[in-house]
Amino acid sequence: MVEQFPDSGRAMGGNTPEFSVGEISGAIRRVLEGTFGRIRVRGEITEFKRYPSGHLYFSLKDEGGKLSSVVWRGTVSRLGLKPENGLEVIATGKISSYGERSSYQMVIDRLEYAGEGALLARIERLRLRLAQEGLFDAERKCPPPFLPRLIGVVTSAQGAVLHDIRTTIARRFPLPVLVWPVPVQGEGAAERIAQAIAGFDAIGPHSGVPRPDVLIVARGGGSLEDLMAFNDEAVLRAVAACRIPVISAVGHETDTTLIDFVSDQRAPTPTAAAEMAVPVRAELEAGLAQRAARLRSGLERGLQLARARLDRAAAGLPDLPAVVENARRRLDDRAYRLDLALPARLSRLRDRVQAASDRLPAPQMILALRRAELDRVGTASQQAMGNLLHRHAATLGRLRVPPAVLVSQLRASKSVLAGAAGQLESLSPQAVLERGYVLVTDSAGRPLAQAAQARAVPEVIMTFADGKVAARPLAAPPGPQGKLDL
Repeated sequence: MVEQFPDSGRAMGGNTPEFSVGEISGAIRRVLEGTFGRIRVRGEITEFKRYPSGHLYFSLKDEGGKLSSVVWRGTVSRLGLKPENGLEVIATGKISSYGERSSYQMVIDRLEYAGEGALLARIERLRLRLAQEGLFDAERKCPPPFLPRLIGVVTSAQGAVLHDIRTTIARRFPLPVLVWPVPVQGEGAAERIAQAIAGFDAIGPHSGVPRPDVLIVARGGGSLEDLMAFNDEAVLRAVAACRIPVISAVGHETDTTLIDFVSDQRAPTPTAAAEMAVPVRAELEAGLAQRAARLRSGLERGLQLARARLDRAAAGLPDLPAVVENARRRLDDRAYRLDLALPARLSRLRDRVQAASDRLPAPQMILALRRAELDRVGTASQQAMGNLLHRHAATLGRLRVPPAVLVSQLRASKSVLAGAAGQLESLSPQAVLERGYVLVTDSAGRPLAQAAQARAVPEVIMTFADGKVAARPLAAPPGPQGKLDL
């Protein structure tokens, strides 16, 4: 059955019919919907997108082709399952065309599980095995440095990914970028990516090539098949063994690959990976300027507070020149009063000594009294000696000792007494003075044994063997022994 198009009989310049674009689009739509009607299609979900409007867009694919599909917002709640990439399903709906884009699609109103998708199943099995080995553990991950010196990039040399990374780094904080170009999809892409990651990690200090501080593995968006190189086990193990922090930026924000689990940090897009790798230089400079301003403000405030405390302390102190002047006046007054008091004190002490000496008897009287006392003592001693001799004579008489023996004993005792008297006389103060020594005393008669004591009094008395002499000591000694001003 061939559909008769409206106004098919109209022709211009011949038998070839003429149609409008809308007529052709409507005719194609009616043919598709009338030919297929309601159908069931088996395939694997890929390129799944959920739009803010609530509509779901994805494709059903198998080995023979790919069919664009849509689920309208009002049908989502009645689908029967949640669509995900890699899920093999049986979709029920109808074929329709979209004339504005000259495309056709399947409008789905029901989904049923048809089995596990082959690609998704393989990825899931690899994920579980590597997770059991601990390759995804957070403890083994190392965050990238705050400000790296060199950034390594593993991506394709063609395309917008490398351009976005370079422009973002140049805009935020210009740093050198070392690129290792690799294919990001197709045959042999996984091996080349793994070799690039291992090559960056093998750079040593003597290799002649600078070693990056952070590594970005990136590519643009694509289907699950396009991103399979980043689900390869060789790539994942190379990232896990890399000692350089790795940032993965594969696909768009909704795309997820196994490299995101094993890398040290995941970025939703290549541009976001560049933003994670370097800070914003302008923000750092602004932060430093702000901290410098705060530091200066804090220092100024501290100095102001210290200056205020110093001013308060200075205000609480007395007037030092006035204090010194008052002390000097008091010292001068004390010195003047001392100059007046010392002569008066010495005069009073001299009067007291003179009064005491006037009350003493005369020296001749003292000598006469001393001589009379000695005579009395001598007489008493002679009497005692006589009595002793009489007693000894009686005793000796009883003992019948000869007088000659007694006389010799008495003479020996007399000589012993004379020697002891001589020794006592040689040790007497008068004998010491006769040998040239001098006894120094103050005006009160107190002996002065040191030069400092002599300088402390206004006048000293020096007693010689034949008399006394008064002297005035110097104020400051010229030498170690001092000097007297006679």
